[in-house]
Amino acid sequence: MKKYKVGMVSLGCDKNRVDSEIILGTMSKEYEITNNAKEADIIIVNTCGFIEKAKQESIDTILEMAEYKKKYNCKLLIATGCLTQRYGKELSELMPEIDIMLGVNDYKKIDEHIKVYIENEKKSLEVNYSDVNINEGERILTTDKYTAYIRIAEGCNNFCTYCIIPKIRGKFRSREMDNILKEARELSNSGVKEIILVAQDTTLYGTDIYGEKKLHILLKELSKIEGIEWIRVLYCYPEEIYTELISEIACNNKVMKYLDLPIQHISDNILKLMGRKTTKEDIIRKINELRNKVYGITLRTSLIVGFPGESKEDFNELKEFLKEFRLDKVGVFKYSREEGTPASVMKDQVLEEIKDTREEELMLVQKEISKEINELKVGNVYDILVEGDNGEYYYGRNYEMIPEIDGNIFFKSTREIRKGAIVSVKIIDCTEYDLVGVVDYESCE
Repeated sequence: MKKYKVGMVSLGCDKNRVDSEIILGTMSKEYEITNNAKEADIIIVNTCGFIEKAKQESIDTILEMAEYKKKYNCKLLIATGCLTQRYGKELSELMPEIDIMLGVNDYKKIDEHIKVYIENEKKSLEVNYSDVNINEGERILTTDKYTAYIRIAEGCNNFCTYCIIPKIRGKFRSREMDNILKEARELSNSGVKEIILVAQDTTLYGTDIYGEKKLHILLKELSKIEGIEWIRVLYCYPEEIYTELISEIACNNKVMKYLDLPIQHISDNILKLMGRKTTKEDIIRKINELRNKVYGITLRTSLIVGFPGESKEDFNELKEFLKEFRLDKVGVFKYSREEGTPASVMKDQVLEEIKDTREEELMLVQKEISKEINELKVGNVYDILVEGDNGEYYYGRNYEMIPEIDGNIFFKSTREIRKGAIVSVKIIDCTEYDLVGVVDYESCE
């Protein structure tokens, strides 16, 4: 019997990436995995449905892959993920190109649906949410083999008024710590040096199954695994960050002094409208506490401009906050009006041209701040995880940078360096978002 080739297109966030990697691991037992979609007999699109831009990208990708049925080998097109979970019925009517449609966490069912289709050419277009053994299973990494994401929980209980995720992904459910540690050991055995912990809200880890926050314990146990050298934590809601977690980050040498804090805004008026469980005063107190207790910590955040009811005064307050507190890494996003969310029916929706102007204005402020921060790093020496070379420079990341988001450090070396090595690099120059250096052999030796 022919062994079908399976290709995957993964869209959206790093949590979706983990789903895609589990799908590939599951499929690899009976199918051949290919990175070349032109060769694939079966193409799977793992979609994102978070905001309008992501939804459009998912739809465009499905239509693009549908063309591979006409031009190349593809005989079966599968769509899964957040977009299909959210709009399954509509998609089944509007996109007949899809042969099999599944919702989020339904990756365990893909093989049986494929077999039914191959035997009977019967389409499967009903989306049913699955909550059995989610986040568990063998994975094929789509990152560099030295770095891997680990999802420590699924779903969300925050119910921010702009966000549809709780309706798509369900309530917050932590994974068992033993399962996470087992996965981390397996990743380490395969050569992974850096693990990045993700969830919709990592700070709540353990509250549902252990009755209390356990992220600091998880970090401590992960750091005991031989071979794991860098541990990162993303998506820590500032109001849920607690004393023991800060202490573990400060004292544990394997835990990177880097936190992602999804603040979204600083105006109390907008925070209240967003349904955030915090205030400007609390956010500032938490930032100061982190900076005082964790030496050299890098703080990243995401901000939303143009939320319904955001006045000129609210926006200026956000801009002044950015100038005063000079966060290291900032992503700015225009509010996306998502049906099914409370914010979508709020009064005082902001005009798109105003959103565009505010986004550009904030990014220009942050660009200047980022350049000034980077200039202060010239002369510093950092440990760098080497990710490759472009023919002229090697490049990689230090503790201040997560993959594909925070820029790179480009450096030269008189000796050959292998990918995955960790070397010391002295910074000699910078741009707004990248650093330039040379290998500091004295520190390496």
